[in-house]
Amino acid sequence: MLQIPSGHHQAADALKEDLLGIDPQWQCHKVELLSSRLGKGENFISYVYLQWIRHFPKTYSTLYYQSVVRQKKTEPSFRYYELLFGRHLKNIVKHIAPDLIICTHALPSYLLNRLKLSKEITNPVVNVYTDYFIHDLWGIEAIDCHLVGHPYMKTQLQEKGVSESRIFVTGIPTHPHITISKRKEWTERPRYSGLISGGSLGIGNFTELLKKISPDDPIDYYVLCGKNEQMYKQPQRVNHPRLIPLPYISSREEMNKLYDQVDFILTKPGGVTISECLYKRLPIFIYDTLPGQEEINFRILKQFHLAFDFLNWKDVSNISDKLLHILHSPQIAHYFNKVEEYHRQLSPDRPATLLYSKLASFDGKGLFKGAPR
Repeated sequence: MLQIPSGHHQAADALKEDLLGIDPQWQCHKVELLSSRLGKGENFISYVYLQWIRHFPKTYSTLYYQSVVRQKKTEPSFRYYELLFGRHLKNIVKHIAPDLIICTHALPSYLLNRLKLSKEITNPVVNVYTDYFIHDLWGIEAIDCHLVGHPYMKTQLQEKGVSESRIFVTGIPTHPHITISKRKEWTERPRYSGLISGGSLGIGNFTELLKKISPDDPIDYYVLCGKNEQMYKQPQRVNHPRLIPLPYISSREEMNKLYDQVDFILTKPGGVTISECLYKRLPIFIYDTLPGQEEINFRILKQFHLAFDFLNWKDVSNISDKLLHILHSPQIAHYFNKVEEYHRQLSPDRPATLLYSKLASFDGKGLFKGAPR
């Protein structure tokens, strides 16, 4: 849903690379619903969406909660989505005839769930969640398999009636080029390196944040500016000695090297970015959230001690002082313990490996073995 670079696309690309690594004979098709249905109309909708969350975040957040998060007495129904996309998606499935359909966005999951319930398609469908919670737009009943990012989500699905045999706690998929890292020893040293990320779109309160970094700081900051050219040029204009601006990085190999160079990350709680940083054992400081999904991700990450709350950075004169205070305190050991505890609860298999093995158990009638009929 939308062509703009997002965690939904990154998760799909990660699964594709992993599947092709297991079996190069696979053919993987990535379909984005809006552009495939409306063509260039998707560009306009993407533009409106970005302007909305930039300039009216509270209204977006309110609508998001009201439409897909708030508990409702009746079964959630999104008829307008079905009318606009239902037949289109059914035709795509019939044309491609896939052995397996993987949803990294809730809208196709909802539509495919409806098509399977009405027996218009029988292809096995898997939900791969790219946030740390499950909202009402996701299809549930007829979905054959659920790959979730946190054990908490397994409980959510079981409360919705999903059998345990169909739920796998894999973590949000990361690209195979993102390699595991050992935790670093937090001994005091003259200089540190940090990473500031605004997400692929470069949306975030960067200007004010960067003012909180002094030229004589003991921390050098790589600044991921995404596709925001103005944000990329700003540190260059002021010639700040502690800031190293970087444009949007599409290569996961390059991102992996960057993660290995830094001691911590300041970021927004986008699902894939958080998953990569947990995998890399990087301390995560949340300095901002986009309305909707990221607000909820942040609450859950904070609840399970998988990220530090850094939203009050505006109240300090220098963010590095506050960061170093945490990095040199017992809080950091507690954080690493929680990260290791989280990883111990994940499936030992990567998501793609698990999907590949599950497909072998497909019974030819539109269901994985063990899924309810």
